[in-house]
Amino acid sequence: MRRLSCLVNAAVAGLLLAACSATGAEPDSIVARASDTESLTIGIRFDQPGLAERTVDGRFVGFDADVARFVAGELGVAEENIVWKETIPAEREEALVSGSVDMVVASYSITEERTREVTFAGPYFETGQDLLVRRTSGDITDSDSLAGRTVCTSTGSTSASNVKRRFGTSVTLVEYPRISECVTALLAGRVDAVTTDGAILAGYVAQNPELVRLAGRQWSTERYGIGLRQGDTEGRAAVNAALRKMIDSGSWRASLERHLAPSGIEVSQPPKVEGP
Repeated sequence: MRRLSCLVNAAVAGLLLAACSATGAEPDSIVARASDTESLTIGIRFDQPGLAERTVDGRFVGFDADVARFVAGELGVAEENIVWKETIPAEREEALVSGSVDMVVASYSITEERTREVTFAGPYFETGQDLLVRRTSGDITDSDSLAGRTVCTSTGSTSASNVKRRFGTSVTLVEYPRISECVTALLAGRVDAVTTDGAILAGYVAQNPELVRLAGRQWSTERYGIGLRQGDTEGRAAVNAALRKMIDSGSWRASLERHLAPSGIEVSQPPKVEGP
């Protein structure tokens, strides 16, 4: 009897696998998880004014947060069923690979190296690497002014890679898990400049306009995408469709104007969402 039961179970499992194969469904896709559980865990930053910031009362505000909510809604997940999880740059790939988050919306630049580990939807925003300096540091005007300086950025970011590749040992690089820690170090005089995407830094200028400023000369192009588990082509298509809808409906521009335009970021045309 036990052998018969095992054979029956094996047959049922085989039929289920065959059905999945026949329909082309992807059981591990974010689409299936959203449909089955009506909830999603989204990796996001907690400390980026204008992009994604957790307020004192526990709300998440900013452009990235709006993008994440819109996409989740298009996947059938209500805002109250979103679990927000802080995902710092050094942990984004691992968070997706391990399954601790379902997607990452965290100023996540699309790079060739990262696409070996995750699948990206998008891009949904473009910016570039800039410098944040103290108002009193008039001699730092652009990246060419960095020789001999101490520069801070977040561990595992494209900004850190760009500094190492461009300046080598001519610049002392300090890395912290969070860019907010770099800003604290800048205000305390422990570093000469903070470098990351201009869209991120502009939020800190808006918070402390009398203390810090942007150099204003971007020296890279960063294309933000939404990170999904590697190989989730069904999820990428669904998220891309949601991003296109957000752009076409005017919600994309409205969010940018609400959250980033006050920081001095020019609201330009949206990037073309790539792929199906």
